[in-house]
Amino acid sequence: MIIIPAVDIRNGKCVRLLQGDFNRETVFADDPIAMAEHWASLGAERVHVVDLDGARTGSPQNVEVVARIVRTLKIPVQLGGGIRTFEIAREMLDLGLDRIIIGTTAALDSSLAEEMFRKLGERAILGLDARNGYVATHGWQGSTNLKAVEFARHMESLGARRIIYTDIKRDGMLEGVNITAMEEMARAVSIPVIASGGVSNIADIKQLKSLESIGIEGVVVGKALYTGAIDLREAIAAARSDK
Repeated sequence: MIIIPAVDIRNGKCVRLLQGDFNRETVFADDPIAMAEHWASLGAERVHVVDLDGARTGSPQNVEVVARIVRTLKIPVQLGGGIRTFEIAREMLDLGLDRIIIGTTAALDSSLAEEMFRKLGERAILGLDARNGYVATHGWQGSTNLKAVEFARHMESLGARRIIYTDIKRDGMLEGVNITAMEEMARAVSIPVIASGGVSNIADIKQLKSLESIGIEGVVVGKALYTGAIDLREAIAAARSDK
C-alpha cells in the first residue's frame, strides 16, 4: 500500500479545509512547491495535488504552481480540481503530470467519463467524493441522490481504472478513517481504490493496510501530516509492512 501526501493549493498557498468548507481554511505553507519537495525528501513515492480554486470555479486556476511542482519533483504527481473537460485533462497531462483526477461533477456526464477513461486509460483516476454514502459534486459544495457504491460500479463499467474515494465528513477532521465505507467500496468494485479522508494516526494506516488484499491500493494523507499527528516515514513503513 502506498502513502500519498496531499498538497492542496488555494490562492497559490498550501492549505487544508475542514470537510471541504472554504470558510474553514488553515494555511500551512506559502510555498506549495517547497512543501511537495519536503514530502518527497521524506520518502513519498507520489504526491496528490488539489487545485481548490479549480474545484470551486470549474477549471484549473493554479496551473503555474502545479507546473513548477511537476518540474521540481522526481516522483509522479497527480492532480485534481476543475478537470471537467477532455481538453483540460489533456492540457494538464501535457504539463508532465502522471495522472489526473476526474471529479464527480465531470463523471456525472457518462459520455464524457467514458471518453476520458477510454482515451486516457491508467492516467485518469475517478475522484469519487461522498457525504453520508451519497455522491457529492462541485468541489464538495453540491449533493446528489446517487449512492457512491452504485456510481462507482457504473464508472467501472465505463472504463474507470482506479478510484480515489473521499469521505467528506471525515476530511480534515482527524477523526479516523471510515473503514466500513472504504471496505464496502473496495468490495463493490474490481479496480484499485485509494482511500481519502479522516486519517488521523498510524492505527488508521494499519487498518487500511488490512484491506489491501481486497483492493485498497493506497491512502491520501493530508492534515495529519501537516499537524504532525502522523510522521510520514513511519506511515510509509506501516504501509509497506507485512505484519
